[in-house]
Amino acid sequence: MVTSMNTAQARTGPRGLPEWDRCAVMGVVNVTPDSFSDGGRFFDPELAVKHGLDLVAQGADLVDVGGESTRPGARRVDEAEELRRVIPVVRELAATGVLVSVDTMRATVAEQAVAAGARLVNDVSGGLADPAMIPAVAATGMPFVVMHWRGQSIDMNNRAVYDDVLGEVVAELRDGLDRAVAGGIAPERIVLDPGLGFAKGAEHDLTLLAHLPQLSALGRPLLVAASRKRFLGRILAGAAGDPPPARERDAATAAVTAIAAREGAWAVRVHEVHASADAVRVARAIEAAA
Repeated sequence: MVTSMNTAQARTGPRGLPEWDRCAVMGVVNVTPDSFSDGGRFFDPELAVKHGLDLVAQGADLVDVGGESTRPGARRVDEAEELRRVIPVVRELAATGVLVSVDTMRATVAEQAVAAGARLVNDVSGGLADPAMIPAVAATGMPFVVMHWRGQSIDMNNRAVYDDVLGEVVAELRDGLDRAVAGGIAPERIVLDPGLGFAKGAEHDLTLLAHLPQLSALGRPLLVAASRKRFLGRILAGAAGDPPPARERDAATAAVTAIAAREGAWAVRVHEVHASADAVRVARAIEAAA
């Protein structure tokens, strides 16, 4: 069983990545035709690379490249297609000095992305989707994100059933942490992600955000990925109940970023970087003045 560390240690990033004196900002590059927020905009590899460089210019500390949509209801792409989408973009961004994360549930994609220069493996299934993932990441020595996950996107909404969402997510994340360590990944290289929007309704997401210190108490750096998600659309819905389009939720995303940063999150994962980069710096200044 992995022993918990204190919250101050959880704010420290995973071994193998730079240390920032504030919450880090992870920019999103979706090399997909069907992601919920920006599907198709950066499907061309050259556009995806340019977008990644633009995110760094706007203040992203690292860039998360993914070739498979995980929006609710999405069907999986095959391995060859995911590799075709992801590897050239990872290689080009890494060659320019960008700190690249790869967003994948497949061990083969993770291995080839690391070989192409990726420095972090971000698996939304926490190693559950592909039994080869944890040993593969352990062999690379790269940091690894374990997200709370209950099943594939095609039916994950049916799994959003909890008696105590905070207690169950904490327990399942602890299991994921233990599983990764048992598979050979050093605990110091593991990041935890509560999986906002994955097998969760809006009320579940809000409860988890209201209790970030309890998640940090697991003793590992915490990644918060709220960007443009459905629960923000629900909050911002007009009088008729219609949520604004995903790309009109960036101010709300920045509000979550500020809260997450103030509560000690290691990083936030966002589509629009500039506002969140400002938010983490303001949160750090307030923290320093306390």
